Amino acid sequence: MVRVAVPERSIVHDLRAVKIVLHRELIRYGRDRMRMVSGLVQPVLWLLVMGTGLSNLMTAGGGGAAGSHVDLKTFIFPGVCAMTVMFTAMFSAGSIVWDREFGFLREMLVAPVSRSSIVVGKCIGGATVATLQGAVILALAGLAGVPYDPVLLLELLGLMFLGAFALTGFGVMMAARIQSMQSFFGLMQMAMMPMMFLSGALYPLAGLPVWLTVLTRFNPLTYAVDPLRQAVFSHLSLTPELRRTFDPGVTWWGWRVPVGLEIVLVLLIGLVLMGVAIIEFRRSE
Repeated sequence: MVRVAVPERSIVHDLRAVKIVLHRELIRYGRDRMRMVSGLVQPVLWLLVMGTGLSNLMTAGGGGAAGSHVDLKTFIFPGVCAMTVMFTAMFSAGSIVWDREFGFLREMLVAPVSRSSIVVGKCIGGATVATLQGAVILALAGLAGVPYDPVLLLELLGLMFLGAFALTGFGVMMAARIQSMQSFFGLMQMAMMPMMFLSGALYPLAGLPVWLTVLTRFNPLTYAVDPLRQAVFSHLSLTPELRRTFDPGVTWWGWRVPVGLEIVLVLLIGLVLMGVAIIEFRRSE
């Protein structure tokens, strides 16, 4: 008879499991060059093609003096950053379904570590990968009229990581019970498009109809896009009128929500979604 000694679970083993899952996500991302390129196609189209094509339709301002107008590419740049991390984070969570189909997930679940460490590693890994993808978009900031200010770039990277963490948590929560890649991608597509269009990524949130305003306020992505836009516009030289028009912020019954509260909301949403994903994984076989 051969005896197999299984080590007891401990916080050290759980932290090591988080590190391994994170490392695995980075390795998979680094080796998948096609994923990197394909993940940039849609954001670049939104930023350069749509932004350039519709820039002439901007009616606010129109002079040539600095600060007298806002380029549409500059306005949608924060939204494009948010969309980039959203698509990457969501599809990073899809690797769970892939691992389930090929049996690798079962091997992870029977390892002598808590299942919560696997979920935490997946959420942090997905957020890291999505932020790296978003960093490529930041390299195009100059094409959108956004200054290459080191403080601004660090702010945007931090905000993108926070938003990517919440979005990965949402994707992992959904992937915990889905059995096939086709179902996962169909569900993600159904969830991502409304979130994108109701986040204010492509248009200001002020002056909307009541029903549309309510939907945007209940959209978690709204509170990830607005801090990005406020960070960008705080580094631009604009008149107060243009700032109010293109950066109205998010309001609750006329009260403008502070950026700090938006950041806390995104973090709490991410933690709650990750907690639900942990519960789902503990129930899974």
